[in-house]
Amino acid sequence: MPSYRLEQINELIRQELSVLISRQVKDPRVHALTSVTAVETSPDLRHAKVFVSVLGNKEEQKETIEALRAAAGFLRHELASRLTLRHVPELDVRLDQSIERGERIMRLLRKLEKESLEGQETREKKAEGEAPSQDEPMAPKPVRESASEDETTANGS
Repeated sequence: MPSYRLEQINELIRQELSVLISRQVKDPRVHALTSVTAVETSPDLRHAKVFVSVLGNKEEQKETIEALRAAAGFLRHELASRLTLRHVPELDVRLDQSIERGERIMRLLRKLEKESLEGQETREKKAEGEAPSQDEPMAPKPVRESASEDETTANGS
């Protein structure tokens, strides 16, 4: 668990990088909808993982990450002039896919909820005695064996 000071530094670096990327980085490969989602700095402040989210297709994401990695020296220099830290960390830019994963999970949850509601409606119709619709399969009724067979097996014959 990072200390309070380290959390503050992470947030400060995240905010400054967001401003720098949106206003100072002039590389055309950097997608307009790029945001810094998190920064994880090592306890000695020598290294920082910078998680960046890019709203775009895979190619745009790859190009943006490459451009930001190329601009890491410039970003570090700008951070040094803006922050009062003894050591400005080396920046390791990584693609943050948590937003995409979250969206995928939400789609799956919506799909499950829809299927659950459809199943609930089917159970309610069956409980009311309505015939199921044509797209709902009817469950076959179990076939009961004749009474004479049951009696012979019960008697042990």
